[in-house]
Amino acid sequence: MVHMPRIRPLPLLLLSVALSGPSLSAQTPALPQHPTSTPYAGDLSIFETPGRDQRLQIDRVMDLLHITPGKTVADIGAGGGWLTVRAARRVGRGGKVLAEDINPKYIDAIRQRAQHENLSNVVEVLGTPDDPHLAPDSLDAALMLKVYHEIARPQILLTHLRAALKPGARFGIIDRNGNGADHGLEEKIVRAEVEAAGFRQVGRYDFTKADGQDYFLIFEKK
Repeated sequence: MVHMPRIRPLPLLLLSVALSGPSLSAQTPALPQHPTSTPYAGDLSIFETPGRDQRLQIDRVMDLLHITPGKTVADIGAGGGWLTVRAARRVGRGGKVLAEDINPKYIDAIRQRAQHENLSNVVEVLGTPDDPHLAPDSLDAALMLKVYHEIARPQILLTHLRAALKPGARFGIIDRNGNGADHGLEEKIVRAEVEAAGFRQVGRYDFTKADGQDYFLIFEKK
């Protein structure tokens, strides 16, 4: 008689883990396959160069993002509030600008600036690298101005940002081409990552810098 080896069943817990493994990993956001830049933490005066409004054509940027009186707008990675104060004047007293940054010193600087310029519609928000801490369905528009290349885990942050956008809200990214570590990131990589997070591109421009190295992408959530 041939004795067959006895097959012992897997414990229920191990069987459950084995079966659920692929789906669990599929739910985990993938890390970017490129380097990222260390978030800037230096002198904020470099963002206040004369003529920046005209070079960036910031009024045209806000027009394309549909930033109008009464809207709620997020300035993601607001730094010293250069964009924040311009958006605050655009939306007026009936609107609101959420100035988000992960640097507490910059948040303090924005608070002082808003008080000095008598802008009561600015709300400072201390975020984290993975979460801007914005309420769900609260935003009519959001903009990242030379910030995206600093995001180490974009899929996680974009998931939070997508949840904060109202239906039809616009999300803009202004950045420059680069390798990720040089304070820039290739446009095609940015587009692929944002679309993978549940957005669709609805606009693309290159007027924000005369040499054409900057790109301005506009997205809406699917």
